[in-house]
Amino acid sequence: MRARVLTEPVGWGRVSEAQQEAGRGPWNHSSATGFILTSLFNESRMHLFLFGMVVLVYILAVAGNAAMVLLIWADARLHTPMYFLLSQLSFLDIFFTSVTVPKMVAGFLFGWTSISFGGCGAQMFFFMFLGAAECLLLALMAYDRYVAICNPLRYQVLMSRRVCLLMVAASWLGGALNASIQTSLTLQFPYCSSRKISHFFCEVPSLLTLACADTEAYEQVLFVTGVVVLLVPITFITSSYALILVAVLRMHSVEGRRKALATCSSHLTVVNLFYGPLVYTYMLPATYHSPGQDDMVSVFYTVLTPMLNPVIYSLRNKEVTGAVKRATARCGVCRSA
Repeated sequence: MRARVLTEPVGWGRVSEAQQEAGRGPWNHSSATGFILTSLFNESRMHLFLFGMVVLVYILAVAGNAAMVLLIWADARLHTPMYFLLSQLSFLDIFFTSVTVPKMVAGFLFGWTSISFGGCGAQMFFFMFLGAAECLLLALMAYDRYVAICNPLRYQVLMSRRVCLLMVAASWLGGALNASIQTSLTLQFPYCSSRKISHFFCEVPSLLTLACADTEAYEQVLFVTGVVVLLVPITFITSSYALILVAVLRMHSVEGRRKALATCSSHLTVVNLFYGPLVYTYMLPATYHSPGQDDMVSVFYTVLTPMLNPVIYSLRNKEVTGAVKRATARCGVCRSA
């Protein structure tokens, strides 16, 4: 497994001298309090600006996805399988981005860079749990579009409420299973090297570089889970949209073809934004990576992508924009009453 190498930053998020000394000695999880995370930014003006941008994007991500969930819940016209799955995607994004960013912000502003062994395990579990659940959910959303376009007469049967609930439950259970396996296996290794994790949150590849045992067999397990969680859904999505494309090209209605392409292109955009950085991080060999680049990619799929998802689905979807206008009109009526 490749190691993440970063230059240690200085400034608000720097590690104290006492923490640095503690990070050099041998230890294990039974005798030490935990790990030390490195800060993503230093105190330079450029990094202060970048830190402010990350915080702003995080706030927009949480607010945008929360608004999408409330909008779909409040508008009866959006009570369809597609928007039910979209609300679940927004729900996952709220917690997925919140697993890492608040801890990073606290470390930068207050120097709280230490994290307990249990806290590191919890962060790692929820990060993989929510990330894997979102990967599976995006694949199931592609199936929903396939049924709607290629088999519209049976859509209400194939995508009934019970089926939708089972699809969501499957994505959550699959994510929990993936996270349970990886977290339990990662935390069982003895960590007798430095306590300093060269990353702004507890991620499996960064943590494994601190293990003082042979992790080769576990790296193979990681690769297999990466194939199951990433490549299998990507293959499923690609196959679904290949069939959708064939069906769209056979449509005689120009309006129907335009609506189908608009909906599918929004979903494909979200898929590419989410899967692309994950494939880069977990599937490409170490020769394709450079120091510091991995952190930037992690920021992309943990902060930026969750913020873009509601924007993509709202700007390119007339039903969502119509629901926003109706909700705004209702708010105006309530204020004037």
